[in-house]
Amino acid sequence: MKYRSVDEAYNANDAIRSKLKETVLSFTAEQVDTLPAGEKWTIKQIVEHVSLVNEGVVRICAKLLSKAESANRLSSGEFVVSNSFVEKGVEVVDVKLEAPEFVHPVHGASIDDSFAKLDASMELAASLREKFQKFDGTEAKFPHPYFGDLSAHEWLVLSGAHEARHLKQIRNMIEKISH
Repeated sequence: MKYRSVDEAYNANDAIRSKLKETVLSFTAEQVDTLPAGEKWTIKQIVEHVSLVNEGVVRICAKLLSKAESANRLSSGEFVVSNSFVEKGVEVVDVKLEAPEFVHPVHGASIDDSFAKLDASMELAASLREKFQKFDGTEAKFPHPYFGDLSAHEWLVLSGAHEARHLKQIRNMIEKISH
């Protein structure tokens, strides 16, 4: 979760997303629609949730970076996340968190539709890379329900961490489904 540059964070997020897609697309329709015991959502619903969250994260990053651009706050070139962000990430690594209702998977989107939405968000995120490199992504903040006020850098890291968290969950779920 510690990155030295914007490019490193983007590359890590891209790698996680590739693993998520590769993993989920290897499952059958029945597997992605099965609700294992002890779970609230199917794999298909988790992918929809991830697409909804990423869409919001990209909008938040764009807003925070626009504030830095308007104030002409230039980047120092460092990629900075706070110690409290890292500590909170460690605290919740194995804790099941309740997603806010506005990112619950209620639309019944197909896997393909959810990945298309995720791809669109990632294209928008890619268009922000230059702003991340040019402007200060650390000063302006936006609140997260569990982590508190986060900077654009932290939201970018959280995006990949969120996908990794759900990838782990999906892998655990498929074990239950397959047995």
